[in-house]
Amino acid sequence: MGLGPIISSRLTGFRKKLEAWFKLNGRRFPWRNKSTSKYQLIIAEVLLQRTQAETVSRFYPRFIQKYPSWKVLAKAKKKDLQVFLKPIGLWRQRANAIKNLSSEMTKRNGRFPKTREEIEKIPAVGQYIANAVLMFCHGQQQPLLDVNMARVLERFFGRRKLADIRYDPYLQQLARDVLPNRGFKEFNWAILDFASLVCRTKKPLCSKCCLNRQCRYHATYDLRNMGRG
Repeated sequence: MGLGPIISSRLTGFRKKLEAWFKLNGRRFPWRNKSTSKYQLIIAEVLLQRTQAETVSRFYPRFIQKYPSWKVLAKAKKKDLQVFLKPIGLWRQRANAIKNLSSEMTKRNGRFPKTREEIEKIPAVGQYIANAVLMFCHGQQQPLLDVNMARVLERFFGRRKLADIRYDPYLQQLARDVLPNRGFKEFNWAILDFASLVCRTKKPLCSKCCLNRQCRYHATYDLRNMGRG
């Protein structure tokens, strides 16, 4: 089910402008290299949850060097994992999640199931990581929908109704519809980079934004600021 003619007519322009922006301004992270394995991609997404990408980027190479596979990671002691993960925060709950996930993946010989229902039964896997698995491991067109992607989409297309992005049907559908048929992995990264560098939570760079002419938030943002003179 689509999002209607008004929104659909804006999708193409949104994609083209963000793709052009990403080619010039996209961030470089070690997990975005072409040689990155499926294991490394999923580990990156687990580490990135509730943590800035730049923080993870500095830590990530050491993690992959120490724990190069699910099997090696599953053998790690939880206390050792906690100590190792301290530099990026949330180390207790992150260690528990990684330990449980790696133990399950070792039993599965490193292979994720192909259906969302089965993937989400795996310990430490919610909707976001399930989307990452379906995209990175099975080549499916899935959004990396978090609060950052949600912010960009809502500011440009319109706000969601439900507080929890996981259950809002409008935002879930929009996040899927906005993805191109090809290059959807890179387009996910484009939106996330744009959210971090331009469409920021506080003090967004609306005047420098390539999307500002069609952006709903920019129009209201200008009106709010006009009254401050």
